[in-house]
Amino acid sequence: MSVLWTAEEAANATKGQLKGDRNWVAGGVTSDSREVNPGDLFVAIKGARDGHDFVEDAIAKGAAAAMVSARRADIPDGASLLEVADTQGALDALGMARRGEVTAQICAITGSAGKTGTKEALHQCLMPSGQTHSSAKSFNNYLGVPLTLARMPRETAFGVFEIGMNHAGEITPLAEMVRPHVAIVTTVQPVHLEFFNSVDEIADAKSEIFAGIEPGGIAIINRDSAYYDRLRGHAAQSGAKEIWGFGEHAGAELRLLDVALGTDGSAVSAELLGEPISYKVGAPGRHLVMNSLAVMGAVKAMGADLALAGLEYAKLEAAEGRGRRHKVNLPDGTMTVVDESYNANPASMRAAIATLAAAETGPRGRRIAVLGDMLELGPDGPDFHGGLAAPLEEAGIDIVYCAGPLTARLWDALPDTRRGLYGQASADILEAVVAELRAGDVVMVKGSLGSKMRPIVDALLARGDEGQKS
Repeated sequence: MSVLWTAEEAANATKGQLKGDRNWVAGGVTSDSREVNPGDLFVAIKGARDGHDFVEDAIAKGAAAAMVSARRADIPDGASLLEVADTQGALDALGMARRGEVTAQICAITGSAGKTGTKEALHQCLMPSGQTHSSAKSFNNYLGVPLTLARMPRETAFGVFEIGMNHAGEITPLAEMVRPHVAIVTTVQPVHLEFFNSVDEIADAKSEIFAGIEPGGIAIINRDSAYYDRLRGHAAQSGAKEIWGFGEHAGAELRLLDVALGTDGSAVSAELLGEPISYKVGAPGRHLVMNSLAVMGAVKAMGADLALAGLEYAKLEAAEGRGRRHKVNLPDGTMTVVDESYNANPASMRAAIATLAAAETGPRGRRIAVLGDMLELGPDGPDFHGGLAAPLEEAGIDIVYCAGPLTARLWDALPDTRRGLYGQASADILEAVVAELRAGDVVMVKGSLGSKMRPIVDALLARGDEGQKS
């Protein structure tokens, strides 16, 4: 086991007191007792559930020690403990201590859509150039960011951090912890409008990522966005040494010149600061191509090898719940399931519809969209859903299923010829969707996580198990 933290280092970073064994070493850090591996430091966070209730379980699984706010009777006698004033504050301190130790080039990424995919792509593209560390899953909030920092090995050469928000003021303290050399804003779109009065306010909130930018740092901003000038102004005020725009705009420093979109990926021709570059993106979708410009710009800004990055981009696969494609074997052939069940907003929904339109079907195959509610859109939520009818029609999607009260507006706007079934919840349409699919079909399932669309994906994938048995 490689040593991430010694007991003494963790105590010094958090100003905590060691109890029990004072010589433990930790190879990992986690706040989830279900994910404890032998040798981890378990951090008992007081959230929706109090992590202190799970210290005994973590110790039983082999945790090297537990970081706790106070001694409690139900914590096993003799357990190795790091007692701190407040575990959340101590986790922040642990993360900032590690950030202060490493010499890695650091990139932070935010945006209304595409954060996680861009983070994953940049991680993959940097790996050939040196040891790379990045946020697991979507660890992009007040807990996930310091946890990711605390997990960063000292020898890291490149760090990639996703930072999210749904309220103003959330990104600033996280960006100040991460202290990026490169800060990316993928796009600004009408998401989380439940908590904002306008998209201008969302742009201002996303611009908080520049608050922590290191001296000499580089801001990378979507040049095609209507909010580019607003974002650029914030970046300049925050002291970014250089500001690079990415997109098709003639003034973009990271400019798309040409693209050949394919069913399994895309061939890209671009200019990075005036220098030509060609590469392939291994997963389909124009939105991935656009964000690839920001990724390749970050690779260049961080001093990594662009040629090796291009080779890695050709191997890219979409993440689970974010566009991953599954071939499902049926008795008479195969169908394709596109899993977009992790999240949804108007921008990502339109991008997913466009990608579905370009998907290659089998003989007699159809393109089918199974859509759940897009959440946190405020009072205009129904209108945003109704607005999806036009792109679905333009894309020629054959059948549309809708689940959730907000998608009722979309259902009403759909012509009868495209209607599959409407339900108040995903469970109401699950059986009908599974029964509808046949060999040759491509079905895309998408909705916000709270709309619970993943069970539909699971049920469709299970049909493959049945096909194997038949």
